Amino acid sequence: MIPETAIQLALAIPLVASLLIVLAGRWPNLRETVTIAAAVLTFLMVATLFDPVFGGARPEIVLFDMFPGLSIAFKVEPLGMVFAGIASFLWIVTSFYAIGYMRGHHEENQTRFFAAFAIAIFSALGVAFSGNLLTLFVFYELLSLSTYPLVAHHGDEEAKRGARVYLGILLTTSIGLFLPAVIWVYNVADTLDFVPGGILAGKASSAQLTILLLLFGYGIGKAALMPIHRWLPAAMVAPTPVSALLHAVAVVKAGVFSVLKVSFFIFGLDTLAGIDGSRILMYVAAATILIASLVALRQDNLKRRLAYSTVSQLSYIVLGAMLATRLGFIGGGMHIVTHAFGKITLFFCAGSILVAAHKTEISDMRGIGRAMPFTMAAFMIGSLSVIGLPPFGGLWSKWYLALGALDADEIAMVAVLMISSLLNVAYLLPIATRGFFSAPKTEGEFATFNEAPAFCVIAQSVTALGCIVLFFYAEPVYDLLNLLFVR
Repeated sequence: MIPETAIQLALAIPLVASLLIVLAGRWPNLRETVTIAAAVLTFLMVATLFDPVFGGARPEIVLFDMFPGLSIAFKVEPLGMVFAGIASFLWIVTSFYAIGYMRGHHEENQTRFFAAFAIAIFSALGVAFSGNLLTLFVFYELLSLSTYPLVAHHGDEEAKRGARVYLGILLTTSIGLFLPAVIWVYNVADTLDFVPGGILAGKASSAQLTILLLLFGYGIGKAALMPIHRWLPAAMVAPTPVSALLHAVAVVKAGVFSVLKVSFFIFGLDTLAGIDGSRILMYVAAATILIASLVALRQDNLKRRLAYSTVSQLSYIVLGAMLATRLGFIGGGMHIVTHAFGKITLFFCAGSILVAAHKTEISDMRGIGRAMPFTMAAFMIGSLSVIGLPPFGGLWSKWYLALGALDADEIAMVAVLMISSLLNVAYLLPIATRGFFSAPKTEGEFATFNEAPAFCVIAQSVTALGCIVLFFYAEPVYDLLNLLFVR
């Protein structure tokens, strides 16, 4: 297939699927068949782009001009290929999981859920394939808007309040900070195109570039740097498949992907290394890593603990970008992949526990591994990967981030990574170990149920297996990202 056609189909399939899902809403089996078929076809379209991109091609298309000289355009490069591959593959797995969860938990408005999910994937792929800063901004905003009904899915006052916080913070930061940064770049560089090595070198003073970088750092609110991270825990009112979408498949990954994209294609790593803004954001990211981990330790609600874990883990990627070294950047890109598999596994397990045992608090989960051994085994694997221990994929992204920090002579950042991993151990491992080795609060408490629906168990097993596979086969991800530095 012609790569340009594959780009168009990868974007069109989820958009068309959202309409077909609505039309098939009266027939749940048909609706969910459409969802699975669309997810598989989308991934196949994305997969056809891997070989051309590995071979050095950069397929691109221009849809239309939004303003004179400013177009909505798509161009596939290695970093976008990584994000698109993860988003499209995990859409398949999450769709199977969502079927088991939504039916097992007797959720209402399932048609709206699956339709909005498809639009969110369309938006995420638009972000991944964006050929310029205007296209990135447009699809970034579409992603915020399309996920709002997912966060507000339950429709009660708590869900509406959480959704308002979610959308309010994301729109305020993007319109108030991200958009002015985009306009400033255009005024300075006379282009918004993504160019390897950046477009800002020699176009502004160091002080101006520092302010511009800070506008991007906080304008891209989906990266969840403190103190604008509150939208992420607030969004935990959503159903667990939505939490998986937010934390692993699309939303937060779109945020940190955008930070990486702007760092490499707008500023350029050489320019970043020479301005104070990169060091400021580096230390903000380091503080976010540690503070969010400490906050996670205090959370008894499982999803909130995982939410603050995500806040911490996202800043690994921002840190990788701000190190402005090849290995730091590659480590940040690899962390998009390894964290996606580890964290989606943890959220899948949290949802399975809710569906099967109706438990949300960690203190109520002692001994639950005796009734749900597959779920807690998957939780253990996901935890070990997020911590960064072998033989799990999370080791490699942290390894390259540490090497990147050494290349940048930032020994303090290596210490931050090490302390953070110890905090990961403290807030994740006790959940699984107590689930297996502690006695339940009440004798026979977990004797009346078993595992969650089969689709839930299969999905979390697939992503847990992915955590292991990524340890042994991380090289393709590294090689793909390394192509960015091959001229």
